Amino acid sequence: MKKQIFYLIVLSFLFAGCKKDFLERPSKNNPTLETYYTNAEQVNGATGILYNVIWYDYIDKAFFAIGEVLSGNMWAAGSDFNSFKNFTVSGTDQAVANSWTAFYKAAGTATVLMNTFEDKKKTVSGDVSYLDQGIAESRFIRAVAYFYLTRTFGAVPIVTDPVKLSETGNFNLPRYKQQDVLKFIIEDLKFAEEHLSSTASQPGRVTSYSATGMMAKVYLYMKDYENAKKKAWEIMESKKYSLYPDYYKMFSSTTANNNQESLFALQWLAAGGYSIGNAMQVYIAPITLMNPIAGGGGYSLFIPSIDLIQSYEPGDKRREWSIMEHGFKRTDWTSDKFPNGYFIYDTTYVSSADQLTKIKTPTRSNPLKYVVGTDPGGGINAAFTSMNTYILRYADILLIYAEAVLGNSASTSDATALGAFNAVRRRAGFLPSEDKTSITIDDILHERRVEFAFEGDYWFDIQRMGFDKAKVIIGAQERGVYSSAGTHKIDHFGVTLSSPSQLFLPIPTSEVLTNPELGKDPVPYY
Repeated sequence: MKKQIFYLIVLSFLFAGCKKDFLERPSKNNPTLETYYTNAEQVNGATGILYNVIWYDYIDKAFFAIGEVLSGNMWAAGSDFNSFKNFTVSGTDQAVANSWTAFYKAAGTATVLMNTFEDKKKTVSGDVSYLDQGIAESRFIRAVAYFYLTRTFGAVPIVTDPVKLSETGNFNLPRYKQQDVLKFIIEDLKFAEEHLSSTASQPGRVTSYSATGMMAKVYLYMKDYENAKKKAWEIMESKKYSLYPDYYKMFSSTTANNNQESLFALQWLAAGGYSIGNAMQVYIAPITLMNPIAGGGGYSLFIPSIDLIQSYEPGDKRREWSIMEHGFKRTDWTSDKFPNGYFIYDTTYVSSADQLTKIKTPTRSNPLKYVVGTDPGGGINAAFTSMNTYILRYADILLIYAEAVLGNSASTSDATALGAFNAVRRRAGFLPSEDKTSITIDDILHERRVEFAFEGDYWFDIQRMGFDKAKVIIGAQERGVYSSAGTHKIDHFGVTLSSPSQLFLPIPTSEVLTNPELGKDPVPYY
């Protein structure tokens, strides 16, 4: 914790540079509080960092390791992620440390900005609405950061004044009970909902509807079905959002960034390079794609699991829109280094002589989501892309509403809930005649799995079901790979959860050694 807090103090004073594009790196030549933050443009110049670089340590690899490998949606190559495949994660795992760092970096940066804008308000006479917007935007991001923290680690410290904490030098912070962390998150989101504008000042900026939608997601996690239903319905009734008609394009072209389905997404800038550009495709794409266009990368580090591939229903087009399998091609991903001049996914690899033109991953597949190839729409810089990372989509709102209506019932035939649920399925290629006429929690979990595959969320869906159901879900999965001796022979690998503690990651060992309070039982915050 001490390491993270000191980073925040160095970071805090305070991203004041004002740029045309809110994603660009702010200037380090910071004016004083007395002379700056006098208009909306300056506040926006500071809050732009909340949408990218501070999240990078999580998005880099931990995003897939936690949300997808733990959940059984992905298989990970290399020994670094074995613990996520078999639920033996320890406090020394790098992805654990990276997540903790990123979430506190995001929460702390947002908090420092929020407090700075509050201090500025005391010196301003007249209109301060632009500062209220900055405060609300910061509180929204802080809420999202703590939501990731508490879903990942359970009970965690809450830091409301990083600067004061640094000045005291006392970093022995307790963990607070998860229900209190969730209450803290809701308070931030309520403020954001009340004070954010209903329209974005720039594409990609959060709005009051972003806060409403995120509240629906948090309430669902809390099993507060009435409030989850209410907040999801507010988004649905507003008609401000709709399902983007081209599911595949939404994840493969930067021209679809900030579309009508996106309530909140991290914003990346390929030209910014490391930590500013999106590097996802470096790790998930095949070398046969990345070597010709970037001169390296394409590590196939995280690939679709056999269990996920087999879970798609016949006729579900999300399989072909989300996963590269043999024969996939993009004639507009061009390079004179591709054998045919354009990209073809070929899994007939035999020997090392084929390594730059053919591939054979352990599940004979690669993710397609977040792979933009040569991106005919622009937004690629060698290994980096400008592809948004979706955190909350309208499809999520629809499925939240359906689940909130279901609540603790065994099933529901509520017409509005079914309409929301089936709208998601129809975009996936299912015909009206294939609409569900009754849904259960298993129907919803399945739909969430295939709709949000590779979006870092499925593990949290399993986790919030509780230990008993999570144990059944994980225990039924095929977490193995295809044998190297044959295409369809599976080397089976199963996992059984043995303890409720496995639903959360351990706090990084280095943090517990620095702050022994983290090793103690959580205490109330309120």
